[in-house]
Amino acid sequence: MKRNLCIGLLFVVVLALLLAASSILQKRAAVEAAGVQAPRFEVDPLWPKPLPNHWLLGQTIGVSVDDKDHIWVIHRAGSLEQGELHATTNPPIAQCCAPAPPVLNYDQEGNLLASWGGRGEGYDWPESNHGITIDYKGNVWIGGNGVGTPPGARGRGARGARGEQVQNEEQAGAAIGYTNDTMILKFTQAGKFLMQIGKPGQSKGSNDVENLRRPAKIFVDKQTNEVYVADGYGNHRVIVYDADTGKYKRHWGAYGNKPDDTNLGPYNPDAPPVQQFRNPVHCAELSVDRLLYVCDRANDRVQVFKPDGTFVKEGFVNKRTLGSGSAWDIAFSRDAQQKYLYLTDGENDRVHILDRDSLQVLTTFGEGGRQPGEFYGVHSIATDSKGNIYTGETYRGQRVQRFVFKGLGPVTKEDQGVLWPKK
Repeated sequence: MKRNLCIGLLFVVVLALLLAASSILQKRAAVEAAGVQAPRFEVDPLWPKPLPNHWLLGQTIGVSVDDKDHIWVIHRAGSLEQGELHATTNPPIAQCCAPAPPVLNYDQEGNLLASWGGRGEGYDWPESNHGITIDYKGNVWIGGNGVGTPPGARGRGARGARGEQVQNEEQAGAAIGYTNDTMILKFTQAGKFLMQIGKPGQSKGSNDVENLRRPAKIFVDKQTNEVYVADGYGNHRVIVYDADTGKYKRHWGAYGNKPDDTNLGPYNPDAPPVQQFRNPVHCAELSVDRLLYVCDRANDRVQVFKPDGTFVKEGFVNKRTLGSGSAWDIAFSRDAQQKYLYLTDGENDRVHILDRDSLQVLTTFGEGGRQPGEFYGVHSIATDSKGNIYTGETYRGQRVQRFVFKGLGPVTKEDQGVLWPKK
């Protein structure tokens, strides 16, 4: 009797497994039949090569690619823990380690080509580095999202090292008071200072056209030579300047509205969409068909505008994400039409691949963790001319990774997990 019962149960289990497998295969076949395709990637676990001089990366807070396919990274040297700085004490406690200079330049093989950054004559280096962009002329732009303290108060226990960490990437807004990082900076690739827009401590809020307030990221338009700033952790806007003179052009908030600094309260995914950006306004990138894509991070949405600030559309991604939000940074695929949009989601530790036209998520890759292909606070993203993806990780992630483009393929999984190389 027991033997027959066991055989019967085994038959039921096997039948259930076969039905489940059949359902999965049918869903996959239906997706493939529908012709939905997306770019495919594999992580390159050996990129980049180790840094020299016992150097370490801190919070890796920006990544960009220039016209030579060199990869530029900016990090926060001051975010390293004391145990990671033993080579810098007098006398040195140990051989390891020391912070790398804030700006690093790698070639395609992952070799370090150059490094520079920090305080210098004629400009104000940020308290907290944030974002790096190489423009069409090869110039290097950076921002910063540090609050800091007034110069007269720095001797009273304030941290003095520039480029230090922001402890919490959710830090944003607050009452308008002293803010150090109210500027963006422009350099040559050799680190020669060219221009500064904004002065520390001078921001008057989201309608001040002379100063920024904790700007997150920059894009320079080749057609008009205008610089678009996602501004940012303190302000609630996109603002546009002339990229050579720094002359103000225009600015706007969510839906093209005039921005204001009203405290919107905590994000509620069930409430109607708010009519202003929350902090931080985290990216602003212009596509080949001249649409500006803006990351409204804590609102879990990407808004799209014409270059004059006219609102076009919006899309929500992982709309129930709280905390730091899901819309961190974007990059476009490198086909002529830029058909796909790559969106970093540092709260869920994923990269989403969207259809750029519909803003629908096609598939997602990544997983929380520290192994190659996993993420801890995936913050920034860029693509090179071959279609490869580069990501930077903040918090204790402290690294840059490369994902090698493997062409287009049918979408068979909503969540691909870790894209480990295939044997």
